[in-house]
Amino acid sequence: MNVTKIGIVTISDRASQGIYEDVSGKEIIKFLQNNISSEWVESYQIIPDEQEQIEQKLKELSDKEECCMILTTGGTGPTVRDVTPEATMNVCHKLLPGFGELMRQKSLQYVTTAILSRQTAGIRNKTLIVNLPGKPNSIKECLQEVFPAIPYCLELIGDQHIKIM
Repeated sequence: MNVTKIGIVTISDRASQGIYEDVSGKEIIKFLQNNISSEWVESYQIIPDEQEQIEQKLKELSDKEECCMILTTGGTGPTVRDVTPEATMNVCHKLLPGFGELMRQKSLQYVTTAILSRQTAGIRNKTLIVNLPGKPNSIKECLQEVFPAIPYCLELIGDQHIKIM
């Protein structure tokens, strides 16, 4: 039986250069470890805020590594270097705007600046791609909100089964 593979991609110029530790990607891994009861492995990457590189990495994780899901962190704000949603939209065949809507709604309970966040989600082949914010606390809050829909989505798009706790 194949083990479920999940891609985790931190998109950050400074983390990719080793200027600071990637806490956000590790927060995603910790969340998954605490919330998935079935067997899974991660493909963990740190890359800079370069749209072409982001698109290439998403395609690689979906098409070659056959990840059932890719969770990204970072690059969802309004600055010039924040291009994660554009890269995601370019590689996805279908968009799932409800993920971003729900994450922003949840984040607005904590900070009014959540309206500046541009998280999105979509499907590439049999892979669900979800853009998460860059702050560790926000990652946990947003994942808790959208995670209950993820197993069913994975079943619908690719017959992948993950069990959540």
